[in-house]
Formats: sequence, C-alpha cells, structure tokens
Amino acid sequence: MKLLITGFDPFGNESINPAWEAVKLLPSQIEEVEIIKLQVPTIFKESIDVLLEGIKKHKPEVVICVGQAGGRYDISIERVAINLDDARIKDNKGNQPIDEPVYSDGENAYFTTLPIKAMVEEIKKVNIPASISNTAGTFVCNHIMYGLLYHINKFSSAKKGGFIHVPFIPEQVLDKKNTPYMDLKSIAKGLEASIKGIYENNEDLKVTGGTEF
Repeated sequence: MKLLITGFDPFGNESINPAWEAVKLLPSQIEEVEIIKLQVPTIFKESIDVLLEGIKKHKPEVVICVGQAGGRYDISIERVAINLDDARIKDNKGNQPIDEPVYSDGENAYFTTLPIKAMVEEIKKVNIPASISNTAGTFVCNHIMYGLLYHINKFSSAKKGGFIHVPFIPEQVLDKKNTPYMDLKSIAKGLEASIKGIYENNEDLKVTGGTEF
C-alpha cells in the first residue's frame, strides 16, 4: 500500500506547525505501507492544487491530510468535511473567503472514507489521547479535506482519504496559559498508530465514537 500524508506550513502568528513537524518524523515504511510526505501551504485553493499534484505524481491508494487544531488536547480524526469556506483569519496569502463553497458543484458535505474508529483505537493502544471529531472547522483544514474527498468521490483520485487534527506542541503554548498541548514525538507516534489502523482494517470497527456536543 502507498500512502500520501500531508502537513501544513505555519500560519497565523505561529512560527512552527506541529502537523508538518510530526509528519516529517514518520518513517518511510509502516507495516507494509510506503509513506510519502508532502508539505502543503496554508492557502485556500493552492493547498488543494499542491495536494492534487502530489496525488498525480505518487498515485497513492490512501491520502491523509494533517493540520493543527490549537486548543484541542488530543489527536482528532475528522469524520466530515463541509462545502464551506468561512475564514476567521487570513490565510498565508491574505485570502479570507466568507461563506463561499469549496466547489460549487460539490455535495454539501463528504464523509471520510478512512476507518476512523479503528484509527482512534490504535492510537489509544499506544497510550495517546485520541477521538473522533465531527467538525474540521471552516478554514484551510476543512478546505483541503473537502477538496480531497470531492476528488475521491468524483474522480477516484485515491481509494481512501481523510483528515487528522493535532494539538499544539509545548513551545507554542509558552504564552498561552491553560492551553492543551502534546509533545511532538507523541503526535508522530499517534499518526504512526493511525496508519497501522488503516492498514489492518478494511472496514471500520462497530464501536461508539459519538459525542453529546
């Protein structure tokens, strides 16, 4: 199996993005999975363009996009992407779309095709907090997840795809009192476990993964 995994460059006021830093730490092989790493820009539209170029070049069977979710305490496997760009802040080129569709001919939402519950369980097995998230936000993270799933659904660009959010790392919260974080090696270990969950589960587990809010 060939798997393409992406991570964003830093955005906002941050000088580092734990998503890309953790992706870089992954080995080139996990189980029988060849790992291909790609950095994508935190820019609307361009992020999808770079992703599609990577897919065209490497022809992966599975694609995972990884992004930063500052304020979350665990590794969050996203369930759904919505067809909406509504940027609270500007991206790295100054774009700030408000209430715009990602693709005008796309569905209102697309669900991930990854075995997300199995992935969460594998991460927990290595003693790292993980959960399913039902919102990828409305910034570039949701944008690229939606773009990925749009192309999988319409053009069979890959067999499976989805998105993982990771917390801040310690150096990012020095001036952010009471903000959750996770060390970089644990994030990378969690990503590695999630990939194992994909490799070992063609179908997802029938376990609870819902939330009350």
